Amino acid sequence: MKVVKNESISNINKNRDFYDKKYKGVNVNGLINTLNNLDAFLNDATTTDISWVGMYINDFKDQVRDKKIMELGCGDCANVAVMAALGAQVIANDISDYSGDIVDALNSNYKFEHDITFVKGDFTSHDLSKQSLDMVIGKAFLHHLTLEHELKVIKKITQVLKPDGEARFFEPAINSKFLDELRWAMPMNNRPSKLFSPKAFKKWEDADPHPHRNNSSKHFERLGYQFFSKTEIIPMGMLERFYRILPFSTKNLRKFRRTALKLEKYAPKFIQYFGARSQTIIYKMPKHQ
Repeated sequence: MKVVKNESISNINKNRDFYDKKYKGVNVNGLINTLNNLDAFLNDATTTDISWVGMYINDFKDQVRDKKIMELGCGDCANVAVMAALGAQVIANDISDYSGDIVDALNSNYKFEHDITFVKGDFTSHDLSKQSLDMVIGKAFLHHLTLEHELKVIKKITQVLKPDGEARFFEPAINSKFLDELRWAMPMNNRPSKLFSPKAFKKWEDADPHPHRNNSSKHFERLGYQFFSKTEIIPMGMLERFYRILPFSTKNLRKFRRTALKLEKYAPKFIQYFGARSQTIIYKMPKHQ
């Protein structure tokens, strides 16, 4: 295993501890029910839930059959299960052992065309065959890495992708310091307000598994062109981000989110960029290292 600086190792361990607790209680029966109603699930999720909208943008659903795809940070395994049910040859990777347990349960309880393979631990530490994968993807994965670790991950991806391969990520977008500070000022779920409860916020921040790093669209664009010949960044969530503060019922909130994601596409690109909550990152044509 290549040497990683102490900061990256500490960050990996922090993420492992955090997500071991989160994924220990995943309801595999719920995932199986999703797969048994896959068309209905995807029709709803890929028009309403921004992470699914972002990951499945540009007809991703229709691209995956028989493709060899590795998902980094597979987590609760919902997306690897969906891709496998769509006919992909899926390799799932996560630092949490519990993700491997979920994969085992999925393979035992659902008849995939190709069983899901689980690869445990840091992606960069594995000796994977060069130019063997059609796609490497991550759903809210890169922003959990230190910038040093991220470079190692992207370089490794260029080694394992085929010449016409694609890397695709869905990540938060922080393109406006003002909007970011406004976000931290608002309490949300178990997160205190940075403005009104600074001590409580600092305690929450210390336990949070996300490192302090650059998550701007410009950062991911620069990163992409360093390792790939084609880079596309698609900002989204400019209007959809406000659903969390609206006093609607669940049904009406989902309707608002669908409508917001449709309407914001008509806004000027610089406004979409400035107001984005999230972004889809697509890298193509790896510059093989």
